Amino acid sequence: MSAPHATVDLDDVEGLLAADREGLLRAASMAGAQMRATAAALDEGALASLAGGHPPRTVIWVATRGAAEAAGDMLAAALGGSTGAPIVVASEVPPWIGALDVMIVAGDDAADPVLVGSAASGIRRGARVVVAAPDEGPLREVAAGKAVVLAPRLQVSDEFGLVRYLAVGLAVLHVVLPGMSVNLSELADALDAETLRNSASRDVFTNPAKSLAERMTDRDVVLAGGTSATVALARHAGSTLLRVAQQPAAAVGLADAMAALRRGLTNGATTYESSIFHDDEIDGPLGRRVRAIVFATDEERPVMVASLSGYDDVDVLSADDVPDGALPRPTGRREQQLAVLAVRFEMAAVYLRLARG
Repeated sequence: MSAPHATVDLDDVEGLLAADREGLLRAASMAGAQMRATAAALDEGALASLAGGHPPRTVIWVATRGAAEAAGDMLAAALGGSTGAPIVVASEVPPWIGALDVMIVAGDDAADPVLVGSAASGIRRGARVVVAAPDEGPLREVAAGKAVVLAPRLQVSDEFGLVRYLAVGLAVLHVVLPGMSVNLSELADALDAETLRNSASRDVFTNPAKSLAERMTDRDVVLAGGTSATVALARHAGSTLLRVAQQPAAAVGLADAMAALRRGLTNGATTYESSIFHDDEIDGPLGRRVRAIVFATDEERPVMVASLSGYDDVDVLSADDVPDGALPRPTGRREQQLAVLAVRFEMAAVYLRLARG
């Protein structure tokens, strides 16, 4: 299924704003504010009860779906190999959890029986439990006075909640793991800079999100990553594209994308040169057009570009990949780059949706 045809030009600021009846641009631009809200909770001592004592045997991330699950996968993949304790992502509380462990229960539904049961089991077995979910309903009854509760301070739909979960995870790791230092305020500044780069007032040539949206317009989209972290990001991007832009997309590992490319995934795509004189009544419908987007960190980008050289309609997307004339390019650690890319793609999905009017 191809993306619906655009009816609003991406450089038509008034048209885009008029089409934004659901406030999607505002929601997608709140990533920095979400990160800063968690930084404020950390500064206020909300996680103080987790500090001290022994380092955790394991940090367990329990989530059942959506942005919460994607954030756990990204944190585990990006940081799990460099932390003093393994990060385990699970869909329910592991049977071996105990007093030596830290568990983060993350989600947007305070009545989710898996989250409620996991929090109760972790507390009962003596683990240090953090609840990254609304402070209400059954979860509130279970966690009250027995767990650290980091409820969202800003109301944002789950499609744009990834950064909040990343912020909670980074804050917990900062507190419980010796040698793990994270500056959430600096991360918030980087995300604010990214949303400014992608603001509706900036044209396609200087706006990374609009440029990305333009490349996906009227295309079938394949999203890929070459590492566990970027595959998790690709899956989140695919979910965002479906839920926000209402456009289906395949999200796969790089090996699957490469296999499809070798078999001509994009080689048969219709180009401008082949379609300018096309007549549907004489020639039949145009062949499908495919855009493959491969996510990479800045360090991985040169290798990815080299390995994908020669394929048409394939883009390697990294945090440093911004158009000429845009605001200064972002830099930072891997988790910052992943967060920046997530925000850029979320805003691109919003522009795809608004361009349809």
